[in-house]
Amino acid sequence: MTPAAHPSQHTPELRDAARHFGRRRFLTVTGAAAALAFAVNLPTAGTAAAAELDPARITDDPFTLGVASGDPLPDSVLLWTRLAPAPYQPDGGLPAERVTVRWELAHDEKFRRVVRRGTVTAHPEFHHTVHVEVPHLAPDRVFHYRFRVGDWTSRTGRTRTAPVSRARVSQLRLAAVSCQAYADGYYTPYGHLAQDDVDVVLHLGDYLYEYAVNSVGNHRNYTDRTLPALFDRETVTLEDYRLRYALYKSDPDLIAAHAAHPFVVTWDDHETENNYADDTPENAVPPEEFLLRRASAYRAYWENQPLRRPQRPDGPDMRLYRRLHWGDLAQFDILDTRQYRSNQAYGDGAQLPGPDIDDPTRTMTGATQERWLLDGWQASRARWNVVPQQVTFSQRKLDLNPVAKLSMDAWDGYRASRRRVLDGARAAGVDNLMVLTGDVHVGYAFDIKDDFDDQASRTLGTEIVATSVSSGRDGSDKPANWTTYTTANPHMRFYNGRRGYVTVALGRDLARADFKTVPYVTRPGAPLTTAASFVTEVGDQGLKPA
Repeated sequence: MTPAAHPSQHTPELRDAARHFGRRRFLTVTGAAAALAFAVNLPTAGTAAAAELDPARITDDPFTLGVASGDPLPDSVLLWTRLAPAPYQPDGGLPAERVTVRWELAHDEKFRRVVRRGTVTAHPEFHHTVHVEVPHLAPDRVFHYRFRVGDWTSRTGRTRTAPVSRARVSQLRLAAVSCQAYADGYYTPYGHLAQDDVDVVLHLGDYLYEYAVNSVGNHRNYTDRTLPALFDRETVTLEDYRLRYALYKSDPDLIAAHAAHPFVVTWDDHETENNYADDTPENAVPPEEFLLRRASAYRAYWENQPLRRPQRPDGPDMRLYRRLHWGDLAQFDILDTRQYRSNQAYGDGAQLPGPDIDDPTRTMTGATQERWLLDGWQASRARWNVVPQQVTFSQRKLDLNPVAKLSMDAWDGYRASRRRVLDGARAAGVDNLMVLTGDVHVGYAFDIKDDFDDQASRTLGTEIVATSVSSGRDGSDKPANWTTYTTANPHMRFYNGRRGYVTVALGRDLARADFKTVPYVTRPGAPLTTAASFVTEVGDQGLKPA
């Protein structure tokens, strides 16, 4: 990784505490809990000591960051919000007191047919975020929800339950998004996605970027507002990450998309730090100190995402990989390719391949997650096995030389790990494999080949790479390396460098992918077009123009 030193924003006391715990103790459950306590400056006793806030004291709208839902199950929905009358302040505009929040779930938008209602406590220790798991619901139903505090009512969100796992389901329409650098442009694709008819949105990573955002929002170039100076620094501490989520989640297009659809989220690197690998940071800081930063980043991620209780982190560890089903039509194995991976080979970046990338001891997923994935495929009875994950899975040669450079951060840098995954899919009889990917700020469509260097080899599945929402700024339809990439990689069926998102309609007989793009994001108001559409058929994998 990059050897340059990175100045720490942690206090000397926290750095000393991190070194005192050391890596081994930090990574134990007890050590992680203790480390979390000092890392986020919270009492280990929890929330019992906090006084309760009289809601009449909340004089400004506390629902400035909207509402969200996530991880739909057949009998349950997960609802999220955060109370923040002043979201750009470290305390969100609330004192360190707990707040009682009322919630309602209804069949209709006007809440005439309320299905469930209740209360939940917004604790200051969790930055006044709430996660409500509503059980005992009917499967395959659309619901509407809202929150109330005192006289304040949130906007209404729309969510749904999944069909039961054994139900015969004819179609699922999903959207995949990734990479939303606030400083690179407006979230116009989210405004369009909020109006799109999809069942669920899969966020494939880089929801947040750790980089500084200046007073005009960098490439947003605001003329109607001035952002506080506290955003103009890299995120390192818990307060930094929390404030950055407040900035991102205050965007009206993102608020609209979250309210319109349930999200299934997974992270990549920038939610913590660029291209980190397990406990190895990008910059030359001790692993113990980096894990302190990781604990802060993971906690802020969980606080600000619609995630369920099993995903709540313990110190620097968070079990984000998980499995969801959509009747008998689709099994979703959501991966985490960042937390458990071996360090990138040959110093990271674009490098010539060497023996390290075929070293069977190196892993992208970690042994436990890999076994979980392969075992899940063995038990799957789904028509489609879908793998939402972060970095490019298919081979991607970066030049036309006889031995081409490859990305060491993608699965090309972990070829033995990819080989085990593909062999596991084949052994499990997975006939309709679809990998969903983010990270690279472009749209790709790949045929996943048994042997990427032999185009006559069997096509084992397809990979759909969602371009960024804003990262990379406006982009272009054909980037400068378009001819090189499409020539060097004949299994690459599509390459487009605009911003946007992708929708995938899964059916009994085929799947259709539509790549939706906008011509610009450095100013608001861009129209949405469909750049290309492809289908892949059940029992005959391989992408064909629709």
